Amino acid sequence: MPTSTHATRKVLGPCSHILVAANTGSWRLERPDVDPELCIRCGTCAMYCPTACITVSKDKSEFPLTFDWNYCKGCGICGNECPKKAIRMIPEGGE
Repeated sequence: MPTSTHATRKVLGPCSHILVAANTGSWRLERPDVDPELCIRCGTCAMYCPTACITVSKDKSEFPLTFDWNYCKGCGICGNECPKKAIRMIPEGGE
């Protein structure tokens, strides 16, 4: 599973640099849950993720999305932007 690191992240400005660099996954209250049957692997979620912690797999034998849980904030932008509504937010530690 590829791991997203600070060196591989696209930094858009001084504020996003701080947001991206902060390992704050521990204070997440909700996390994204992906329905692999609905996901079309379009990458829209990864494009809108403010911390660039989503990796899209084009290989159909793998799970469509992987998240870097150390950096995911649980903001829900990925779920809001998903055109197929394949991502829903669930309570951290749930399901």
